[in-house]
Amino acid sequence: MTSLYDKGFRSVYSLAAHIVFVTKYRKKVINKDIHSRLATIFDETCSKWETTLLEFNGEDDHVHLLIRYHPQIELSKFIANLKTVSSRLIRKEFGDYLDKIYCKPVFWTGSYFVASCGGVTVEQLKKYVEQQATPE
Repeated sequence: MTSLYDKGFRSVYSLAAHIVFVTKYRKKVINKDIHSRLATIFDETCSKWETTLLEFNGEDDHVHLLIRYHPQIELSKFIANLKTVSSRLIRKEFGDYLDKIYCKPVFWTGSYFVASCGGVTVEQLKKYVEQQATPE
């Protein structure tokens, strides 16, 4: 049986994030081959950062990643690396196709979406904290 929690040297944690990347100008450029290659790139990059890609999917103009990570990860740097590596490799491998759509060497927008996620809602956590016995 696998644990719901990861263990560090002096910590026990369960950290997961939902990340969304959108293509530049929301162009519908992600085809089946690019989608498949992105899945591989994200999985390999996550491994290098000692994170886990739990789920990956997307449509022709954006992708969703669900990752599990440890507290030492600086999420903004990790996300920047995911975008940089994937953009560089996709532009290199699918350059002929993308050059017909983009006049500059771009792939993703400059922004991204990220939300923490877990097994309980904020409301459930608030109730749990409220019900704690306050020391007298």
